Formats: sequence, structure tokens, C-alpha cells
Amino acid sequence: MKLALGTAQFGLAYGIANTGGQVTADAAEKILSRARAAGMDTIDTAVAYGESEQRLGEAGVGGWHVVSKLPAIPDDCADVQGWVTTHVDASLARLKVPRLRGLLLHRPGQLLEANGRQLYQALLQLKDTGKVEKIGISIYEPSELDDLYEHHVFDLIQAPLNVLDRRLVSSGWLQRLHAEGIEVHTRSAFLQGLLLMPRTALPVWFEQWPEVWNWWYQWLSDHHVSALQACLAYPLSLAGVHRVVVGADNLNQLAQIISAAALLRPADLPDLQLADEKLINPARWSLS
Repeated sequence: MKLALGTAQFGLAYGIANTGGQVTADAAEKILSRARAAGMDTIDTAVAYGESEQRLGEAGVGGWHVVSKLPAIPDDCADVQGWVTTHVDASLARLKVPRLRGLLLHRPGQLLEANGRQLYQALLQLKDTGKVEKIGISIYEPSELDDLYEHHVFDLIQAPLNVLDRRLVSSGWLQRLHAEGIEVHTRSAFLQGLLLMPRTALPVWFEQWPEVWNWWYQWLSDHHVSALQACLAYPLSLAGVHRVVVGADNLNQLAQIISAAALLRPADLPDLQLADEKLINPARWSLS
């Protein structure tokens, strides 16, 4: 099972299409149970995801591969090793697990800053002590790898990838990482739920790209394919992708995702590749 369970919703009201708010503790346990029954074995979380790690620990994730992420190190941090170790120990305590399958940096650019060497050594130390199995980075665009990859050895890379944002593939980085045996997890298959919304429900701000939506919704209609199925088909069909991280606000959503993943039709997907970061990067959205 290439799907991995994203848990930002467990600790935050996450996603543009999320109308139910933060997932309750009871719902989180049911989602975890259903995901496990479907064959999922990997959980994606982060210190920055509010109560997510705490919720996961309370539900019990001992049999899962847990990947978490470190927040940015403060600029005035005098003891990088101590800061990193303290945060990882706290994550392990909240999650109630002895080790992490993966630890990613949420701000990988800090590896190129003044404390970058100490930060990288701290990550290596965590591997040596057995607290972390794989170290890596969570990136927002493949160009970040251009400066980081030559000077650091990573075991795991997480990056956005969806039918609109195909930069990981078009840049050649997915193929290179795959050839070099680096584990790749992709996120944002639904672009925070934007790609799953009915045309009439799209916020007005997104009407700047009418040709994109005309093509997308027309293709779905012509091929009798759900948006959910099409969104999953693209990343799941790529050999270099080890896990596709998906989140669910409730048990019904997860069941739909699992069902759609079993009905892949990647061959006929429309080529909607875009380079416009105003659309493909949610950090650039202006919805208020």
C-alpha cells in the first residue's frame, strides 16, 4: 500500500475544503484503525501540527512507521544538538514510540545557514543512537534540492506532487532520487482539497485560471472519473514514489480515498502541469 496517512487534521483545522474543523480524538482512532486495516503502514505528522502527535500517542501507533518533522530552529539557539534532541525526545514521548521511522526538517534551508553543520550533525547523531531510522527534508519545491543535495546525505525526501504541480518529475529530481535509492514521499495530491471541490464551490480567487478549471472538470466529465480517483492516479502510478501522503477529515473520506486508490487509470490523465506558484503553492494563495 503506497498510501500514507497524513495527520495534520488530527491537530489542526487543516485544508481549504475542510468544513468540519479538527478531527476529534474518537474519529482519529477510527481513522487510524481503518487505515491500518486497508494496509497502510506509514503515518506523517509534525511538531507544528498542533495536537497531532499527542492524539496519535493516545490512539496508539506502536505498529506504524511514524515520520515527523522538526520546526525551524530559533535564530538565537546556542545549543543546536541539545535543541534537536530535546524536541525529538518530546515527540517520542507524545507519540509513545521508542523511535521514528523518519525525521524531516520543516525548514531545510537552515542547513545552509550558520548553524547548518551542527544541525546536520545532530540529525546524524539521532541515527547513531537509534532514535531515528531515516533523516531527510520536507521541501516546497525541487529547486531546494539543487543547493542541499550535494552537501548532505538524505534517506528520505518529502515533496509536493499532484496533477498541477509536477515539478518533482519535470525537474528530473524524482528520477534521480529513485535511481540513488532515496525514499520519496509526496504530499498535496489534492492540493489541500482544492482539486476535489465542485467547480461552483471554488473560491473566487481561483477564477484567475479559468482555462485550468475548464479543462480539469471537462476531462473528469468526459472520462467518467472522479476527481479523487484522478488525483490519486498520478502520484501512485510513479515508480519513484514510495508513499503518497493523504489526509482525511473523517472515516467516510478515508474510505473513499482507499476505494479510489484501487481504481487507478493513470494512462489517460490530462497534462495540466503548471509553473504558476500562485496556484500550485498554497502559501501563495490570497483568500482573505
